[in-house]
Amino acid sequence: MLGQTVCANRSASKIRAKVERVFAELKYRMGLAIQTIGIKRAQTRIGLVNLVYNMKRLRFWKKRATDV
Repeated sequence: MLGQTVCANRSASKIRAKVERVFAELKYRMGLAIQTIGIKRAQTRIGLVNLVYNMKRLRFWKKRATDV
């Protein structure tokens, strides 16, 4: 590969690794599978799952801050 392509792939790979970790958490651990009828219901379900995920992350960071 060309040097420019290698550099672009490296930077995209770092971002992809961070984002896909979140999607894996939502899909496998939290059971995110949208099987509803209607966009509004799907958006609501995704929003609630995201809220729970963010609350879990906040709890993790608060616990980590108190441990130090």
